[in-house]
Amino acid sequence: MLIVRVLGAAAGGGFPQWNANSEPCRRARAGDAAAPAATQASVAVSADGRKWVIVNASPDLRQQIEASPCLQPQDGLRSSPIAAVLLTNGDVDAIAGLLHLREGTPFALYAAPSVLAILDDNPVFDVVDRGTVPRRPLETDAWQAIGLADGSPSGVEVRCFPVPGKVPLYLEGEGFDPATPSEAGETVGLEFRSGGARFFYVANCAAITPALAARLEGAPLVFFDGTLFTDDEMIRQSVGTKTGRRMGHMSLSGPDGSMAGLAGLGIGRVVFIHINNTNPILLKDSPERAAVEAAGFRVAHDGMEERL
Repeated sequence: MLIVRVLGAAAGGGFPQWNANSEPCRRARAGDAAAPAATQASVAVSADGRKWVIVNASPDLRQQIEASPCLQPQDGLRSSPIAAVLLTNGDVDAIAGLLHLREGTPFALYAAPSVLAILDDNPVFDVVDRGTVPRRPLETDAWQAIGLADGSPSGVEVRCFPVPGKVPLYLEGEGFDPATPSEAGETVGLEFRSGGARFFYVANCAAITPALAARLEGAPLVFFDGTLFTDDEMIRQSVGTKTGRRMGHMSLSGPDGSMAGLAGLGIGRVVFIHINNTNPILLKDSPERAAVEAAGFRVAHDGMEERL
């Protein structure tokens, strides 16, 4: 068995974003039921409903814990059901929430070696005490049992694999080439399993390559990058100058979009997650949302739960 709880469905900045005054964000602030607010992307995974593995520590993590009784303390004066945190990249949206977990309760921290190096190079993350929170590398393309801080099993196994993406914005530097997505491991996808249950989490992805399509084919459940509906939507809405591809994300629509790329792969359920505040699929009454659902896909929302 695997239980997957969506802690946050939105991309960086959440929905509504703090400095965004678009009509959708105004609707979300007004409590419009068709524009539900969403925190920044993360899921929690459990094999038994008691020990939980969190994927990415979003800046909204404290809020997400308070909204999720399954993640709140249950034993004694100080405790947590959070067994481990897995990081898929070094973006601020994936690592900033670690600072919420600095109060001395044990859990294990897993990430690709390049992401662990980012944490090692930034002393602010040493407030998450290494003696209490061991840092463990994620292996590439090999099944790995996720353990608690003391090494005892969580019941969850994971396989990490590189996906097309890019380095974090703050590491781009002068030699960065935005035209060619990297598969060097700066961004990874995760396949989870427990017993006969399994699913994929690929919330950042610049392209569906033949290798990635083959990996996802026939999967029971896939959480996939839903950042933008169209590649240039931020430019057309006059709220940014970058395309989705420039940011390391493929769009949902079009012949090269994720809906076209995922169609025909025989996936049981596709749930789009990491949705930018400019993406109209956040609105339940938008034609874009209707098109996504008519094509057989689903849109994540905070508190969504999937069981396998």
